[in-house]
Amino acid sequence: MSQFIESIKVEDKQVFLLDQHQKRVNETFSYFGKETPLNLDEIFKSLEHDEDGLYKLKITYDLTGKYRTQMIPYAISEIADFQLVENNIYDYSFKFEDRKELEKMKILSKAAEIIIVKNNHITDSSYSNVLFKKGKDWFTPKTYLLNGVQRQHLLQSKKIKETEITLQNLREYTHFQLINAMNEFDDSYSYPIDRIKNLPKKSEPLQM
Repeated sequence: MSQFIESIKVEDKQVFLLDQHQKRVNETFSYFGKETPLNLDEIFKSLEHDEDGLYKLKITYDLTGKYRTQMIPYAISEIADFQLVENNIYDYSFKFEDRKELEKMKILSKAAEIIIVKNNHITDSSYSNVLFKKGKDWFTPKTYLLNGVQRQHLLQSKKIKETEITLQNLREYTHFQLINAMNEFDDSYSYPIDRIKNLPKKSEPLQM
């Protein structure tokens, strides 16, 4: 049976974006025709977590309602370089625990992290949604692989905008940053666009 995961930010005993995580869990169960037996708030409270600092609460579950938890200390690290990787068939509509295909793409790349290109459109990194900066504004691709909770939160709060980002217009952006449940929107964690090693010129195909 498929396993799914939720990675939830916990900082100084406070849990973040729990409603959005619960919504995603509910939608996963509903899509597969199951009722939702998991209450993430009750799970968090049952852990009686009383440590300060930044943690990732990882909940792994299946559609029968069985789950296991891990509370993992977390630190944001800088990534040395990125590579665009083309994969036109990969699907990650749900947050599956099985990440073998993502890890395979990453291993075959020549960089510390990848940004996946699907049908000429920018999607996500191996573990995050991506934002791109043009002028003073930040944009996220319409063509995501997974509609992450942080992405949804930032769109709803109008801090970012959604747009079509392709290989042809990628050079119109000056910076980019990775966002997920653990990594919030923060200019100080952005990268210059040329941190992408194989960034194509407008007239060039993607160099693998």
